[in-house]
Amino acid sequence: MDLQPPPQPSRRGRLSRIPGQLLGKNPFGGDCLPTRVRLFAPTSKRPTLPFPHPWNYERPIGILETYFWNSDSDGPSGKHNRYLELPGLDPVLVTRDPAIIRAILTATGDREGQFDRDTLPSTGIARATGPDTLLFSNGPTWRRQRKVSASPFGKTTLFQPERFHEFAETFRKTVHHRLDALQQRLSREQATELELPIEPEIKTVMLELLTNCFFGAELSYDELRTTYVPALERVISHIVRDTVSNRLGLSVEFRARFSSRLREIQRDFQIFEQLTEIVLAQRNTDRGLWKQFQSDAPDELLRSNLKVFLAGALEATTSFATWAISHLARSPLVQDRVFSEVRQLADYTPEALARAKHLGYVLEETLRLTPSLYFLPRRASTDVNVEVSDGRTLAIPAGTHILLDVWHANRHEDHWGIAKTGFPAEEFHPERWERLAAEKRESKEMLHFGFGHGARVCPGKHLGMLEVALVVGAFVKVFDFRAANHDNPAVAGVSTKPADGTRVVLTLRRDMSNDLASSDL
Repeated sequence: MDLQPPPQPSRRGRLSRIPGQLLGKNPFGGDCLPTRVRLFAPTSKRPTLPFPHPWNYERPIGILETYFWNSDSDGPSGKHNRYLELPGLDPVLVTRDPAIIRAILTATGDREGQFDRDTLPSTGIARATGPDTLLFSNGPTWRRQRKVSASPFGKTTLFQPERFHEFAETFRKTVHHRLDALQQRLSREQATELELPIEPEIKTVMLELLTNCFFGAELSYDELRTTYVPALERVISHIVRDTVSNRLGLSVEFRARFSSRLREIQRDFQIFEQLTEIVLAQRNTDRGLWKQFQSDAPDELLRSNLKVFLAGALEATTSFATWAISHLARSPLVQDRVFSEVRQLADYTPEALARAKHLGYVLEETLRLTPSLYFLPRRASTDVNVEVSDGRTLAIPAGTHILLDVWHANRHEDHWGIAKTGFPAEEFHPERWERLAAEKRESKEMLHFGFGHGARVCPGKHLGMLEVALVVGAFVKVFDFRAANHDNPAVAGVSTKPADGTRVVLTLRRDMSNDLASSDL
């Protein structure tokens, strides 16, 4: 597979930087000047080294945290902006300043002088799905793929009354079958409550919503759960490892000759390809929302993006939904308030969901506190001078790798704490959004970047919000649940998830025990 790297600064340009690098000269300019992070700091007690390697790549949030270790003493600029630079290499800038994050995302695109998406952290994804996707490509390729893929996922398409009704009906059947299975398990075990990890159920439901509801395939729940979900899980796990360890870019097919583990991964890739073929075949049947896909693009042009969307169904939306349920499981009063909104919900229309305001606040707070995409990678294609909304500036040299640290930006007291929102930044408080709405704070002022921002915002944003609102709303309506574990740590790979698999103790709500088959689920 030919993965095209982004434009690189000339060798002469890199060599010209070495004297300044050896002298410790800051390569950045402006009044948002970042401070330098040491490559090695053995006495600092920081979590890990400030770069991924085979022994820490499964701790990416810890790597980001390392950049801001003891940074509060660095002053207002260096406190939230740090950089790493080694002689002969391009600098790495990590920022948790929301104003700078927003400015860089806004200035990302395919025009001259704009930021590119940095492909370095996603080489494993590109080897698994293809290099010509919306996720990996830059420039004209990205612009073409964005145009081809935008229409089916747009809010206008998803929320057309006729189309939404079809989607909601299929969703109703999907969720009813899953919840009914849980009820039967309670009956079989003659129990009033059941403890289990919800993540496996959510993963299968999310994949089923995309393959069957959205793309019009007819895959059984058992087939999805026993064959496709496990294969995709292993592919996604391989993607993370492959990005760090496979620096030569060798194919799975080649490496499988020498590794039994990779021979198993190769079979998983074949299952992934099979699922993609099933979904793509529905294009000719005009099922699902394929009927909204107005393009004469050949199937091969769509294949890579379909793989990204299928993997995304398992990752981003599962992360979003499981975090929402995990937070609600630890917040009984908030859960009761959401239940009071959804208990009488007969139709999951956009209008009905909009009226369930506290459910909306829960979803926004989930995206803020525990975003699926915990950082967003960018790269300076040329020397760029960034001006943020408050007038500050940051001069970024060409070739700089930029990690927009959304996870820590959203959790810092300076940006989302009591002084700004009325609630501690590191705690789950959906009332934060109720207060911001009452104060009529502009949405552009308080961005959590849960789906990114700017031209490269996630194209599946509206679909993801819709799916998660439907799944979480139905789950709260049918079950009363609490967390099985007190702590709620995160694990991260391609996305973040609750470390315990969203393990909950659930009870069927009394007024729903005889109503699972009703049409108003």
